[in-house]
Amino acid sequence: MMKDLIQRFPAQLKKAVEIANNAKLSALKVPINKVVICGLGGSGIGGTIAKEILFDEATVPIEVLKSYTLPSYIDEHTLVICSSYSGNTEETLECYHLAQNLKAGPNGSSGRAKIVCITSGGQILELAKKDGNDYIVVPGGSPPRSCLGYSLTQVLHILSHYKIAPQKSVEIAEAAEILEKTQESIMQEAHQIVHKLHGKMPVIYSTALHEGIAIRLRQQLNENAKILCWHHVVPEMNHNELVGWSHAYPEIAVILFNEKDENPRNKLRMDFCRKVFGKYAAEIIEIPSKGENTVAKKLYWIHLGDWVSMFLAEKRNVDAMDIKVIDNLKSELAGNSGNTI
Repeated sequence: MMKDLIQRFPAQLKKAVEIANNAKLSALKVPINKVVICGLGGSGIGGTIAKEILFDEATVPIEVLKSYTLPSYIDEHTLVICSSYSGNTEETLECYHLAQNLKAGPNGSSGRAKIVCITSGGQILELAKKDGNDYIVVPGGSPPRSCLGYSLTQVLHILSHYKIAPQKSVEIAEAAEILEKTQESIMQEAHQIVHKLHGKMPVIYSTALHEGIAIRLRQQLNENAKILCWHHVVPEMNHNELVGWSHAYPEIAVILFNEKDENPRNKLRMDFCRKVFGKYAAEIIEIPSKGENTVAKKLYWIHLGDWVSMFLAEKRNVDAMDIKVIDNLKSELAGNSGNTI
């Protein structure tokens, strides 16, 4: 089933654009000067990647939270986007309640934040309807990690609707067409990567503005392929983790996301790191960017990484759909709080 869901990613992006174009969002009562996106796991990674896509285009600061709390600066000039695919993510529900119940900002301002929810149903949808907050409903019934196309597209649409950033629907639709036409070659590329990766511990590196892509691949390898791995970013890792590359690591395969339009100084840093990794790692797997714009590059990397996680799951003979340990955690938490992840 996971294989079918990954194969339908381009179609999901097209459907997501259609949903965004038909979304009903109310007007702002006061100007927005900051955005907070709340979401975890497959529901939250869309916010992380949206923030990166809009890094040099957003007109106000965007923060992505993956916890139970909101910062003290939340006020009526804040747009709070609550993204929970199931609608029952307890951390996101808590953030929703905090935003909804805020009576005054830290500087004595009155009025609560502007709240918009992205969900397929659940408690968040019920609360949004009851409280009169905006919401966008996406198709349900799939694992959240397979529905990144829905959440990412809706986040970008919401920010565009409120004039915080340019609209990206056309770029998403164009990228979806390209992914659909090139899916076979992307799958072949994924098989080649898995051949090098199988039996190794992946260590994923990107530059800071593409960390969301590294996180996404790490999460997919965790959940689909059932393996541990870690990631870090350049240039930060040059100030700490690089020192750890002091001897041979025959169990490690390094994955490098390479952006062709990268900052020249970061290119120099990557070149130096590549020499170090070549000396000590068992394998170096380079994944260059493809696409004419940031959206296309990100979506290509996402789709390729999803296929890598799927084919590695098959190679390891594990069920990509199985998340029993998370289900056990849900049961444990539900027994204590009544909520579920």
